[in-house]
Amino acid sequence: MNAVEFQSVSFAYDTQTVVENAVFSITQGEFACVIGPNGGGKTTLLKLMLGLLTPKSGSIQLLGKPPKANCAAVGYTPQFLTVDFDFPISVLDVVLMGRMRSRHLYYNKRDKEAAYEALRTLKLEDCAGKPFHVLSGGQRQRVLIARAVCSQPQILLLDEPTNNIDANSEQILCGILEELNQSMTVIMVSHDVGFVAHCVNKVICVNRTVSTHTAAEMNGSTIHDLYGGQHGIRIVMHDHQ
Repeated sequence: MNAVEFQSVSFAYDTQTVVENAVFSITQGEFACVIGPNGGGKTTLLKLMLGLLTPKSGSIQLLGKPPKANCAAVGYTPQFLTVDFDFPISVLDVVLMGRMRSRHLYYNKRDKEAAYEALRTLKLEDCAGKPFHVLSGGQRQRVLIARAVCSQPQILLLDEPTNNIDANSEQILCGILEELNQSMTVIMVSHDVGFVAHCVNKVICVNRTVSTHTAAEMNGSTIHDLYGGQHGIRIVMHDHQ
């Protein structure tokens, strides 16, 4: 069974088509990355997977079911987060939000155990009692991923997780995502082609239309075709043995 399957999916905001006739699949256990130019449809594709948007045509399956019927199997970290840094919330409290369920208004022992386990996985066990606002940008990003992982999903969706973090934090995050990929499918949106080449097995290129490649197939010509020769695009190829 595929983790994600798109069959002839198109989507438009009003009359502007953003995704056109997308056909692709992501196998369970893969580490996939969605790349493409700004406005090309990357975040839209992620929101279609989540069931936050409904396709104009075509069908989407998440673990064999429509996205809205399988949302409990997905952990999600959005690209932007508006935070009131004066609000006194601890790192543990943020992570526990991933255990919220409509059936109860409190966290039980199992919820707290899952939260601590997520913090350990994200290398943040020493930060549980700290106020969220005192953390660095890279640490905050890992806390938000821990919140998504806390629900113990089968699929982890990440929108631009490397935004606004330094090179050291990016390296730590790459190792953590590779570790998480041992137990779940990881799908992330990124503009960082170097990060993509190092970590993932499948690359989903989105610029209104969608094409898929292995990480090894990504080269200067592929990037040029995808980004249309935009100024400022640079690619550095690494040989990872």
